[in-house]
Amino acid sequence: MSTITETVDVAVPVRTAYNQWTQFESFPSFMEGVQEIRQLDATHLHWVTRIGGVQREFDATITEQHPDERVAWRSENGPDHGGVITFHRLGEGTTRVTAQMDIDPEGFAENAADKLGVLDRRVSGDLKRFKEFIEHHGRESGAWRGEVERPPG
Repeated sequence: MSTITETVDVAVPVRTAYNQWTQFESFPSFMEGVQEIRQLDATHLHWVTRIGGVQREFDATITEQHPDERVAWRSENGPDHGGVITFHRLGEGTTRVTAQMDIDPEGFAENAADKLGVLDRRVSGDLKRFKEFIEHHGRESGAWRGEVERPPG
C-alpha cells in the first residue's frame, strides 16, 4: 500500500472549491484516465478508468463528507484505494486543496507505475488540472452540501 499526498492552492473561495469537488461526474474534465463517474446515490459512485491501455470499473463509497472541509472515500471492489480531500481557507478567495490517498496497485503495470512515481505525478497533475478548471470557470457547476458521518469503528 502506497500513500500519496499532494496539494494545490486555488484562487477561489473554499465554498466554491468544495462545491465543485462534490460534482463527481465532472472529474473526467480534469482527471487523467477517468473516463466516467456515475453518482448512484448520495454516497455511492461507479468509476470507469482507462490507464495504460487497461480499463477498470469499480464502485466507491463516500465514507465522510463535511461541507467546506473534507470528502473521504473507500473503494468497494476493483483496485484497493481510499483517501480524503481536504479544503483549507487561506484567504477570502484562496483555498488549499490537499489529496491524501492510500493505493494498493493491482497488476504488474500499476506496481511498476507506483515504484516509478507515476501515481504521485498523476495525482499532482489532476490537482493542477482541477485548479485550472475551477479558476477558468470562476464558479462551481453545482454543489452538494450534505453531511456524511464517518461510520463508528
